Amino acid sequence: MKHTLSVLVDNEPGVLTRVAGLFSRRGFNIDSLAVGPTENPKYSRMTIVIDGETHSIEQVTKQLHKLINVIKITDLDPEESIERELVLIKVNAPPTTRAQVIEIVDIFRANIVDVAKNTLTIEATGNTNKVKAIEEMLAPYGIKELTRTGKIALSRGQKSG
Repeated sequence: MKHTLSVLVDNEPGVLTRVAGLFSRRGFNIDSLAVGPTENPKYSRMTIVIDGETHSIEQVTKQLHKLINVIKITDLDPEESIERELVLIKVNAPPTTRAQVIEIVDIFRANIVDVAKNTLTIEATGNTNKVKAIEEMLAPYGIKELTRTGKIALSRGQKSG
């Protein structure tokens, strides 16, 4: 089962290495990892997506708490959190199919961020399913390049995590 961990850490050099090293030593593969500063520049938030059983996640969480730069860890419930990803997709779009590609972009409320003679570069944001769906819809036109940010997430409402 996939788990999304929101980890509040000190915004200092080496913290990412220590956290990633802990997952590596425990044999966990990180599916996605996004790190950035929070509203307070002293702290960063890591959003880590891993696959594992609840017992294993609890063990990793206990080990993370032992790291000096870790402030708070929350295993985010998908029903109680907001999750988003960003994808940039460069797709073949010669004049003969460009209108069809633009129609798909509009349906997904995505944005065209670069136009070239035979390609369009598209920016799309949304939950993992939406990002996967736009990739699948554009695949028949020929995806030249693609990059995704990985998931970022926050708990809903007044809770912090």
